[in-house]
Amino acid sequence: MNYIELKLSLPAADPWKDVFTSILSDAGCDSFMDGDSETTLLAYVKESDYDEEVVRQLLKENPFGVEVTYTTSVIEAQNWNALWESNYSPVLIANRCYIRAPFHPHRDDVDFEIVIEPKMSFGTAHHETTSLMIEYVLEEPLAGKELLDMGAGTGVLAILARMRGASPVTAIDNDEWAYENNIENNARNGVSDIRVILGDASALHDMHYDVIIANINRNILLRDMQYYVKVLNDNGIIFFSGFYQGEDLDAIKAEAARCGLDFVSNKEKNNWVAAKFQRRHD
Repeated sequence: MNYIELKLSLPAADPWKDVFTSILSDAGCDSFMDGDSETTLLAYVKESDYDEEVVRQLLKENPFGVEVTYTTSVIEAQNWNALWESNYSPVLIANRCYIRAPFHPHRDDVDFEIVIEPKMSFGTAHHETTSLMIEYVLEEPLAGKELLDMGAGTGVLAILARMRGASPVTAIDNDEWAYENNIENNARNGVSDIRVILGDASALHDMHYDVIIANINRNILLRDMQYYVKVLNDNGIIFFSGFYQGEDLDAIKAEAARCGLDFVSNKEKNNWVAAKFQRRHD
């Protein structure tokens, strides 16, 4: 499968990288990386899904009036992993959790080491939302807790939760590439008993969990929060991330209150937020 790489030159990194990541998501781009300079954004879309006119219009007619230049190139399927390897570095979270690719050296001075082959899946701990959620997973007592990772991506959060004693663990993602990558990463880390499901909130049905992790985005969280709460046990804990400080967090708090969740705390990094809520006892 070939991909089109869009290389954008932006007037500044903040806030335009986040803004144009959102804009290009509407054009089918499903992966993003920093480029070779602070103001360069790389976006990737399957060649079969690429529409030059749609991309041109989205960038030219963006609602912010920002001038953006870009170039395109084809990334051959056989070169994709090499591209990831050239851009992917290991991550250490809270001096306890070390996340690396198979080609990085092992460390034995950490509590948890997770080996992730990122491929095309979101969740390598480089993004603020993933690292914030990892901090919460490291802090939360999980032994013997039934846990759901919603929008699991690479599965890194589910893997860490299982390593910390959560059981059983379920990971759900609606992207087939992420689904397959999740299964591979589970096996790579010796946690093949994690149940992986290809689907979205409609796959929850009559499941029940003590802890839910949902690192997705504001709109999906607001849309599907009611379904998550239905499968969360009384006094259960739910973590949300994938949104910003300010209006986004306020909207998440308001919908959470409507769904019967009490706000507990939040963490913030570079304006990105992760928040912890608890379901009220009926």
